[in-house]
This record gives sequence, structure tokens and C-alpha cells, in this order.
Amino acid sequence: MSTRNYQQALYHAFVDAGLTTWLSRLPDQLARGLDRQRFGDLPQWEKAVHKLPTPGGECHVELNADTVAIDAGMSDADRRRSRSLLALLAPWRKGPYRIDDIDIDTEWRSDWKWQRVAPHLSPLKGRRILDVGGGNGYHGWRMAGAGAGLVIVVDPSPRFYWQFLAMRHFIGSAPPVHFVPVGLEDVPPELEYFDTVFSMGVLYHRRSPIDHLLALRDTLRPGGELVLETLVVEGDEHTLLMPGDRYARMPNVWFLPSSAALSHWCRRCGFEDVKVVDEAPTTLDEQRATEWMTFQSLRDFLDPDDPTRTVEGYPAPRRAVLIARRR
Repeated sequence: MSTRNYQQALYHAFVDAGLTTWLSRLPDQLARGLDRQRFGDLPQWEKAVHKLPTPGGECHVELNADTVAIDAGMSDADRRRSRSLLALLAPWRKGPYRIDDIDIDTEWRSDWKWQRVAPHLSPLKGRRILDVGGGNGYHGWRMAGAGAGLVIVVDPSPRFYWQFLAMRHFIGSAPPVHFVPVGLEDVPPELEYFDTVFSMGVLYHRRSPIDHLLALRDTLRPGGELVLETLVVEGDEHTLLMPGDRYARMPNVWFLPSSAALSHWCRRCGFEDVKVVDEAPTTLDEQRATEWMTFQSLRDFLDPDDPTRTVEGYPAPRRAVLIARRR
């Protein structure tokens, strides 16, 4: 699918959804998010996606299993070509995916996170969903597999945008999943449109986590559901860690609350029925380097003599999932 064709499909989806306020901003958002002057590798990623072979015959697509899988019926030559082109989009961080015999073993076992989250969700069938910081769209495809009526993934990474389009090339246009290369701050304020909003792995990157929670609230219709996953520390509702320049080698980590403090924040921001449905340390089996992500990963971010601490001496990554309802 060409860039022009996908963007036309995106515009049509926004028209059909009645998102006219956002639609008027889309052309500028796409231009900024896919600016070749800002992102020097973007032409290479675009070319790789445009060169992907056309699937042979009728595809079988599985979106409701741990691995987002496409049986595309490609020839051996086309599979080899596809593997080489998909490798140009690396690092692949969220997945896993499979296209014929091409297993994209991503850095994160994102299916494990979905297994922890999914049992606690309101049924997704027919729901309008916003996935904030959704990476290359893995969880968006899983939402579609669960019957969502509309999924809009927002993430400012152009690499993730092209990874998403690579998968959409094979999956096809039938699943109602769309990607806009922007952050939450570019979603029109006070939209009050979505039935469910996901924010997973974003809050700790926000300088103002309260403003992030308020912005998430304003995307939801009254009674809509928030699904929030973030780094936390152990403690009571007054416990909060603000690390120094880096946390687990990440330079952009600001606030790590306890689950109790996070719940308190959500209630103050206009949510009710706040529940922490999962909390656990991140393991070396869930986040690791692979053939498709060869850079440093979690093992390199922990103290080699004490894996319960980061290399900076902070508590090792621990993540909680919180679900709440907008009042």
C-alpha cells in the first residue's frame, strides 16, 4: 500500500467515525510526524515497506493469539525478500509477529502484557479505542482481534509508523486499526469520544503525570474506561521515586509512584472504580535482546551483582496495571 493510499484510508476512517475536529488537524500532523528533514532514515523505511511483495492468494490472518500471524502464501523468494526488507525496519520492540515462516521475535513479549491486561477489560467488542504510545501497533491488532469497532494508535515514532504499515500490508485493510504518528498532546482536547483509552509504558516519560492523566480522561466519554500501565515502586500512597538523570539507563524517566499513590492520582483526576489489577517485576524473559532487536536491553540496565537494582542503584523495573472509569 502506498503512503497516499493509506492516508486516504485514514481520512475516510476519521470521517466515518465522526472525528471531524481531529480530521482537520490530520494533514499537518502527518506532515510533521513524517518530516524527512527531521527523520533522516525515513526514506529508507518507506522504500522498504513499498518494496514488500504482494501476498500470494488468500491470506489467513490471526489477531486473537499471542503471535499476530499472517499466512500469506508467499513463494520462497518472496519470503526471503520480505525478511530482508522487514529487517531494515529494526529494531522491532513490540510483538511477536509471524508472516509465513518469518518469526519476528521482538524485544518485548508484548503478548505477556496483554495476557495480564485482557482478563480485566470491559468487553472490547464494538468499542472505540485510543492506544496512546502504542508502539508499532501490536496491542492495537490484539484489540481488533477482540472485536473492537475502531482502534486509533498514536505514537510519535516514524519507525513504528512504518513497522505498522509493514504489518498492515500483509494483514490488509479490513481490521479497523489506524496509526497517527503523534503524541497524546496532539489529540484534540476535550474530545470525550473513546470508550476505552490505553496508556501503557508512557506515564513515567511525562514531566507532568497529572496533566497526562487529565488528558487521557478528556479523550474518554463519560463512563469510559482507562487502562494504565506504568513503572511503579513499592510503598504506600505517599511513596514516589523521582530518579536522577537516568533510570535503567533511560534519560527521560520522571516519576515512579507506588500503585497506591497512582490510584490516588487517578481519583483526584476524575476517575472512579480505580483498581490495580496486576503488579509484578519485569523479567529478563519478557524484555531482552533478540535477532530483531540487537541493542542493549533489560539485562544491560540492571546491576550485574544485584538484579533487584538498576545500574544506578534504584529498584529494578516493576510495572502495574490500573483500570479505572471516567466519572
